[in-house]
Amino acid sequence: MSDLKLAPVCGLHCGSCEYHGEKCPGCGHLDGRPFWTEHLPTGVCPMHDCCRNVKQLEHCGLCEEFPCEIVFKFRDPSWSDEAFNQSLEQRKAALSRRREVGTEVWLREIKSK
Repeated sequence: MSDLKLAPVCGLHCGSCEYHGEKCPGCGHLDGRPFWTEHLPTGVCPMHDCCRNVKQLEHCGLCEEFPCEIVFKFRDPSWSDEAFNQSLEQRKAALSRRREVGTEVWLREIKSK
């Protein structure tokens, strides 16, 4: 069985993140509170909070509003528009695939790449 907690709401894969491991076990293991959220007033990822806590959804791909205002407001300020748009398209594709096949199959597909 795949570690479902490595599939955060945003469409990324925690196992592919440069911080995964010693610095961060994955967003799902931390209930949307990875290390960088200590710099936020709420202490939780806004996408995780909206999706899981407010809307009670497994991931943003199940939300009719995705990509929403939170996605655009909560972008890495160091990214160029091109980098942000590329990341957004990748996340949209990942979330669409998760919606289609389910998170467990999606994780197995990622692991086999």
